[in-house]
Amino acid sequence: MKKSLKVLIASMLFFSLMLLVQVTFADPPPPPASHGASGNQDPVGAPIDGGLGILLAMGAAYGGKKLYKARKDKKKAEIEESVAEV
Repeated sequence: MKKSLKVLIASMLFFSLMLLVQVTFADPPPPPASHGASGNQDPVGAPIDGGLGILLAMGAAYGGKKLYKARKDKKKAEIEESVAEV
């Protein structure tokens, strides 16, 4: 029960952070520079969207694999325990 509650809290925290990120991207762009096209302009930041999505997908796959293995090992231990009792 405690483990499922921890998973629920962690997933709620994750999704709330993802919503927060979406809200920050919803801001309007800054006004254009008044110095002309070749004048003093702000530098453009590096895009991290594609790499971040790949890392999140890989992390989710790794976590799913670990969860699957943990459940499989727990079930195997329960079966061995029930056989030992007989």
